[in-house]
Amino acid sequence: MADAANRELLDLLDIEQLEVDLFRGVGSGGETPKRIFGGQVIAQALMAAYRTVPDRLCHSLHAYFIRPGDPKIPVIYQVDRARDGGSFTTRRVVAIQHGRQILNMSASFHEEEDGWTHQHEMPDVPGPDGLVPLQERREQAAAQLPEKHRAEFLRLRPIDIREVAPVDFFDPQPTDDANQIWFRVPGAAGTSPVMQHCMLAYASDMYLLGSSLRPHGLTWLQPRVMTASLDHAMWFHAPIAFEDWHLYVMDSPKAGGARGFNRGAIYTRDGQLVASTAQEGLVRPVKPKA
Repeated sequence: MADAANRELLDLLDIEQLEVDLFRGVGSGGETPKRIFGGQVIAQALMAAYRTVPDRLCHSLHAYFIRPGDPKIPVIYQVDRARDGGSFTTRRVVAIQHGRQILNMSASFHEEEDGWTHQHEMPDVPGPDGLVPLQERREQAAAQLPEKHRAEFLRLRPIDIREVAPVDFFDPQPTDDANQIWFRVPGAAGTSPVMQHCMLAYASDMYLLGSSLRPHGLTWLQPRVMTASLDHAMWFHAPIAFEDWHLYVMDSPKAGGARGFNRGAIYTRDGQLVASTAQEGLVRPVKPKA
């Protein structure tokens, strides 16, 4: 079953070319059944851009989520070749469903160059081996869900996740916004650097918005909060081997006005900083029905 989930993610990111600079991605099959998972649209948009950039790797992307994606139909990706420069290549990607934009994204690609190097050190946290897998936590908590929702809650997913300081799914207590997970995709082994980037882009949308919920004793499973990613930025710093464990270090410096701001840093197990993220998301209070 785990192999099938890994294959599903690879197929999800292997978008179809329809015409020059026009691509189609599958809408269903990601993390959520009611709307397309934001990381999926980002990853497919990045793959569409990559299909027009044969010789350089992405170093940054900036995306805005405009409308919820409909998982019942495919997503069309239109690529604009904004610039092909001597060192940098720029692409703009628009994701379309029902004739309307659901996401637009700019991505920049850089020819490999040498330069000065420094980085912040990886925090000292427990390693993944002694932590409870997310799938096991879901199995322990599933009985608290209505039966009609359990199959989706327990569905095997391709990303192996272990939380350093997990909160209760249904009764979270206010805690620090510092939020760390170990994650990996075993099915990433042997894939291209392009696919590695797209897989990490997909996974980078997981848990990030949740950082701004932690201080308020909230999770996305509670009916009193509405959550949605509004934008997403990502920077790639070094080669990715996502079949190995990576530590995703996140925090939320600020929440207010029904929005939460979140930051992330992704390290290899031996402490190399390979990517950074930033995201603002909707964290809207939902009033109880009268």
